[in-house]
Amino acid sequence: MVQGLPEPEPGYKWVLQMPDATPRRRSPWPWIVSILVIAVLMAGAWFAGEWLARDLVERSIRGQVIDSLGLPSDQDIDVEVVGPVLPQLISGTLDDVRVASDEVTFGSFQGDVSVRAAGVPVRGEEPMDAADATVSMDEAQLRTLLATIDGFPADSMGLTAPNVTMSTEIVLFGSAFPVGVLLAPGADEGRFTLTPTGFDVAGTQISADALRQQFGVLADVVLRTWGVCIADALPSGLTLTSVQTEPAGLVATFDIAPSILHDSALQEPGTCA
Repeated sequence: MVQGLPEPEPGYKWVLQMPDATPRRRSPWPWIVSILVIAVLMAGAWFAGEWLARDLVERSIRGQVIDSLGLPSDQDIDVEVVGPVLPQLISGTLDDVRVASDEVTFGSFQGDVSVRAAGVPVRGEEPMDAADATVSMDEAQLRTLLATIDGFPADSMGLTAPNVTMSTEIVLFGSAFPVGVLLAPGADEGRFTLTPTGFDVAGTQISADALRQQFGVLADVVLRTWGVCIADALPSGLTLTSVQTEPAGLVATFDIAPSILHDSALQEPGTCA
């Protein structure tokens, strides 16, 4: 008989039951939930930092563009840094930056501007890897630019890709002969040029030589190459490389000097040779 226990009744046996020594398995869910919460908090902090970094970088680029081009402070400029910004800031280089703005005025002409730069340093005064720009002008904007060329009949200008067209008259012995001219756009040392490539006199297509034989020196008005300097309205760090027509207008392409962001001389207006 176990001391301290009452006397069992006849035929009754006491049974001692020991507690189960097997440890209870703890549920993994609290750990999983904790890990998920931490991950969400870290992701939120990352995205908040990414958003702040992107906003700061894009506003800084916008300010540099306005200063470099002398644009109004309220000019609507879209800036995009492609890819996550924080890793690029850590590396010290923005891989791909794109800037666009509509109806930007440069001296005597206006157009929609698009810029793309690669390898833009965020510290120091290292040059970019590469950069280029395009200026797109619709027909009305192109006509305004061509109206600045002395003697060019801008009101008659038209677009027939890949050419620009114009029409005028040659007066010979009191008679006026209507002449239509096809003009190939081009670039020459900072100038936008229009070079005649085809002629139509009173509905008949003729060559430049035939036009000269028929009208002599009077034909000079349609045989000349027209040009207008646009380099003096842009920073000297932009070099006009090509001009081509499209159905809706004309597109001029520029190379941008890699050091333009830090070289003040390259931000000064250019000149035409």
